[in-house]
Amino acid sequence: MKKIIYYSIIFEDEKIVAVNKASGISIGGDRYDETKERLDKLLEKDLKIKLFTVHRIDKDTSGLVIFAKDKETHKKLSVAFENRNIEKKYIAIVHGRTPWQEKICDLSLVPNGNKKHMTIIDKYKGKKSLTKFNLIKGSGNYSILEAMPETGRIHQIRVHAAAIGHPVVCDELYGKINPVKLSSFKRGWKGDPFEEKPLLSRLGLHSLELILPDGKKLEAPLAKDMSALINQLNKN
Repeated sequence: MKKIIYYSIIFEDEKIVAVNKASGISIGGDRYDETKERLDKLLEKDLKIKLFTVHRIDKDTSGLVIFAKDKETHKKLSVAFENRNIEKKYIAIVHGRTPWQEKICDLSLVPNGNKKHMTIIDKYKGKKSLTKFNLIKGSGNYSILEAMPETGRIHQIRVHAAAIGHPVVCDELYGKINPVKLSSFKRGWKGDPFEEKPLLSRLGLHSLELILPDGKKLEAPLAKDMSALINQLNKN
């Protein structure tokens, strides 16, 4: 059985370690299921050091995550995230062709407390949330977007993308779980529909870039599945 590679190290110094996380593994503990594989514990085991979780991305989102190696660095970076002094950029593949090049969504968000742990829009009880979207490419019935969240609410990009009519592909909570196949957008596709394998069957969201307060820019290359889908969309 092929071993699953959950992460690769992008950058490491005496204060932080930045990794490119695979889709399908949680950053830290899940209070609803402590038996799940955890990235923080896996990293601590591999690096043989104590780490401090600075920020989180969804389990099904791939990409860049930073951990601190000491309490002081953890506090500084946590405050920087909280005060919006760290720039964040994601790549999202979404349903539909956007009629715009740029879009800002500032709908207020709050967890709804249901069993699926979803986030909902609530202009009265929700917390201020803002995501900027830029169109990179539209192809077939899909669009490739840059998403830049200024706030860090749970599922923020996913909820805002769905709210503006373009849910992230393979999003079982806020969109459609259907995998993305080449036949769904390639003109003149003549393959066997019974043999066709999906290009992407997990959440089409990737944490691409972080710019730290000191100006250091960290970037996580796209995972193979998202990269393959984007290459095909660019050809179409």
